[in-house]
Amino acid sequence: MGLFQNRPGLLLVDDDPTFNAVLSKALDRRGFRVRVAHNVAEGLQAAADAPPEYAIVDLKMPGGSGLLLVKKLKEMNPDIRMVVLTGYASIATAVEAIKLGATQYLAKPADADEIVAAFHHQAGGTMPAANNPLSINRLEWEHIQKVLMECRGNISETARRLGMHRRTLQRKLSKRPVRQ
Repeated sequence: MGLFQNRPGLLLVDDDPTFNAVLSKALDRRGFRVRVAHNVAEGLQAAADAPPEYAIVDLKMPGGSGLLLVKKLKEMNPDIRMVVLTGYASIATAVEAIKLGATQYLAKPADADEIVAAFHHQAGGTMPAANNPLSINRLEWEHIQKVLMECRGNISETARRLGMHRRTLQRKLSKRPVRQ
């Protein structure tokens, strides 16, 4: 029991139960004491009950953005090391996550070794640059995400600023982003 208590605490917050089960087992094998939550409210409660040294936060969950959780966890513990994971990666959300206190931002799928390495990424450090420039479709996705962040998630205002119909914007947002 004493060995278990010396392991660093890690909070895993993702709404996908299968992903949580697989990743929590992998992180347990890597020496973490893992607590799992499925939304922002559960994550906040788990952090209040047992403040973690590390956190993995999904960006998009029902009932609230993972960015809110990042901000709250950083307020609770300024030294926490957090990785934000998302299947909908964009430069705008990555920048916002880092500004709010995330250590690193990774696109899904990311394995346990990548996540553990990301915990040790130093703020202000550089990530390897991609060899290929972004495609036009990816640039469009990035721009939409940037404007959406500026509009605080308001779809109607974002559509107005982008000069497109609201339904067109919703259709574009419902699709997964192109890789490159």
